[in-house]
Amino acid sequence: MAFLSRPLAPVLAAAALLAACSADKPGPAEEEAAARVPGAPPGAASDLRARRAAASDVRQNDDLIEFAYAYPRDAAAIPQLAEWLDNDRATRRDALLAAARRDRAAADKAGFPYRRHSHLQKWQTVTNTPRFLSLSAEIDTYKGGAHGMTNFATALWDRNRARQLQPLDLFASGDAFDAAIREPFCAGIKRAKAAKGIVAEEAPDSPFARCPPASAQTVWLGSSDGRYLDRMTIAIAPYEIGPFAEGSYKINVPVTKAVADVVKDEFARDFLPIN
Repeated sequence: MAFLSRPLAPVLAAAALLAACSADKPGPAEEEAAARVPGAPPGAASDLRARRAAASDVRQNDDLIEFAYAYPRDAAAIPQLAEWLDNDRATRRDALLAAARRDRAAADKAGFPYRRHSHLQKWQTVTNTPRFLSLSAEIDTYKGGAHGMTNFATALWDRNRARQLQPLDLFASGDAFDAAIREPFCAGIKRAKAAKGIVAEEAPDSPFARCPPASAQTVWLGSSDGRYLDRMTIAIAPYEIGPFAEGSYKINVPVTKAVADVVKDEFARDFLPIN
C-alpha cells in the first residue's frame, strides 16, 4: 500500500488548508457560547459572525475568459446581502462563459482568432452608517470588439428593513430627485469636462448637448461622518455625455436642502443636508 502515500499527500495537505481557512469562522457551538456569555448584548452571536466574515474575491483566468468578482468584508458580514452578491456573481460568470463559448465556436468556424472575453467587477464600501451599507462597483468588460466597456453598479443595504434597496428608493420619485439635483449635477459635468480640457457641447443637434437626468445614471450614496447620508456620486458610463474617447465620469454632488426635501419621510432622519 506504500504506493498510496504520494497521491494522499496533496489531498491531506488540501484538507489541512481547508481546515485552516475555516478555523476563523465561528461554528454554531461557538456562536451559541458567545450568546451565553453573562451580560452579552442581544445579537452577540451575529456580531461574532460579522467580525469573522471574510471578503470575497473569486477569479478565473484561462484561454476562454478572464473573470473577477469581489466584494468587501462589510458586505460579507450580512448573510442576505452576501447571498445576493454570490448569486449575481454566478449569473454574470455563466453569461460570460455562454457568450465566450458561442463566440469562440463562431470564430473557429470562420477561421478567425478568438479574442478572450472578460468581466472584472469589484464592489467597494462607499459608506457604512448605523442604518445603511452603501456599495459601489466598477465593471470592466470585453466581448471581442474594438474596445472594452466600463459600467457601474450600486447596492444599498437597509439594516432597519433587512433588505436591499436602490438609492432612488429613498426619494419621492425619480423626477423629484432629478429636479432637486439638476443644477449642481449639470454644473459638475461642465467642471469635469473642463478638467479634461473638453468644452461641453451646446449645439442643439448634438447628442451630448443635453445634461442627462441623474436618475438614469448610477447613484452612490455617501457619508462624511459615518452617521448620516450627506453626499452622493453620480457615475456616468462612456457614451452617456460624450464619445467613448472621453471615458467615464464620476460627479460628486452634496446633499442640499433641496435634495433632502424630496427624501421619503421614512428615511428623512438618515440624511443631513449641508445647508
